[in-house]
Amino acid sequence: MQIHFDFFKVENENMAPRQGRVLISEPLLNDSYFKRSVVLLTEHSENGSVGFVLNKPIDLTIQDVIKDFPEFDTKLYVGGPVGKDTVHYIHTLGELIPNSVHVKDNIYWGGDFDRVRELISEGLIQPSQIRFFLGYSGWSPKQLEGEIENNAWLISEVEGSWIMSPDQNMWKEVLNSLGNRYKIWTNCPENPALN
Repeated sequence: MQIHFDFFKVENENMAPRQGRVLISEPLLNDSYFKRSVVLLTEHSENGSVGFVLNKPIDLTIQDVIKDFPEFDTKLYVGGPVGKDTVHYIHTLGELIPNSVHVKDNIYWGGDFDRVRELISEGLIQPSQIRFFLGYSGWSPKQLEGEIENNAWLISEVEGSWIMSPDQNMWKEVLNSLGNRYKIWTNCPENPALN
């Protein structure tokens, strides 16, 4: 008997990439940055796309990478393979940080970094309100659409609370929230050759 169901076929018919949505990597994507990742798109247009991997913490602090940064107890994340020597951030502080870009709901991207430092120095920003990334994920025009057509990414919406307080299990948690079709992905071994 032949089965006419492909467990690894991504169904994005009603979801196009856009600012504020997330990309969830398919389970067999074997890339050091994007393997089992959830990426928040902070920009998507005909000029390309920018986003940040939400679930790849590293063993560095913001003070390790920026000299004279005020003491701040938060994790640093790998945002992606582009500009690995740059720091980026998303936050829930809105217009309190001038020049921020509104992404979705109460999630903002970037803004005046000197103001961020001041607010942290004054104890006016909590770790739950801001996330820092080394590097970012970037796609040239139509590149992301090509990867989506090749089944690399599932597109979804997630709550702002997941964006601001993820953990390393976020990939599984998001897939489990999307129903049985994608729960199967969470049981797929990271290296099928070892199965």
